[in-house]
Amino acid sequence: MNIILLGAPGAGKGTQASMLADKYHLLHISTGDIFRANIKGGTEIGKLAKSYIDKGQLVPDSVTCDIVKDRLGWDDAKSGYMLDGFPRNIYQAEQLDKFADVDICLNIDVDPSLLMDRICGRRVCSCGESYHISTLNGATTCKKCGKELYRRADDNPETVAARLETYAKQTAPLIDYYKAQGKLVAVDGGKGSPEEVFDRICGRLDKLI
Repeated sequence: MNIILLGAPGAGKGTQASMLADKYHLLHISTGDIFRANIKGGTEIGKLAKSYIDKGQLVPDSVTCDIVKDRLGWDDAKSGYMLDGFPRNIYQAEQLDKFADVDICLNIDVDPSLLMDRICGRRVCSCGESYHISTLNGATTCKKCGKELYRRADDNPETVAARLETYAKQTAPLIDYYKAQGKLVAVDGGKGSPEEVFDRICGRLDKLI
């Protein structure tokens, strides 16, 4: 099973991706992780991506698509994967159709009014865990590893508003794109705990597998 995970910033994609990958034995592929791995490894495509990033420019769609295409060609991706952060626009989705077979586009739908609070109240740990200040009861360290929690530099109202606007313009159209292909599975991600959202997602996916 090959899944695209879709959702606005703050929808809880990272949390759900981790749990879904474990349950369904899927390889979780984050485009951010792919970029960092290629740049750290000094690959040719990593050097190309870094040349744009160092200039403060967005990595062109063509380069992003090449990086994802290469990653999906690895042996560990052949038994099923979950794409997180790709595609981000219609062009990338059209290119993905040329080199991959996607079974499901899972959209975690959250009312935009909830997203600002979710993101600005987020606190993260270097181990990958994420929390919201409303659940920490004043705690400042990670429950999993004990390290100090911090707020990401871009988790501020101004940057979040810009990210949500970009998502609405560029990525949200993918909902209709995959709906037209009959691959869209939409789940309410705004109500209940992450575990409750997870149960709703599994309830939908289990009927399709």
